[in-house]
Amino acid sequence: MSRELVGNNRSTFDQLHPIVYGAVVGLVAWFALAAWILFDRQSDIRLPLGIVSLFFLIAVLVPWSMSLLWKKHGMPDHGHLGRTSFHDWRAGDFAVWGSKLRSTHAAIDALLPFAAVAFGLTALGIVFLIANATS
Repeated sequence: MSRELVGNNRSTFDQLHPIVYGAVVGLVAWFALAAWILFDRQSDIRLPLGIVSLFFLIAVLVPWSMSLLWKKHGMPDHGHLGRTSFHDWRAGDFAVWGSKLRSTHAAIDALLPFAAVAFGLTALGIVFLIANATS
């Protein structure tokens, strides 16, 4: 017997929607641009900024290349169901370690660290510029 009062007929997905991955790439780009625009004021900072930008480029390119390989050489028993709209994906559930989570909560959990770093660095850079201008 189920503990739910109302039956749940939402779809369950095991992958994030491509829009969520696009948002991650956008937040990483925001972080890199904010770092270069707000902190590139001295000649000795370019090398660390270049290394950090390279790390973020690798952090985006490795999962993207793995997804391309997965699409090309996917498991034969997994049928390609076609593209799911973001609205349908958002209304469904997300499979996580043998459990289910609302898809919107899964998207928030995936985007929150990237958003915190990007917006936090932007806020720190703005405070840094204001402190430089007042001194």
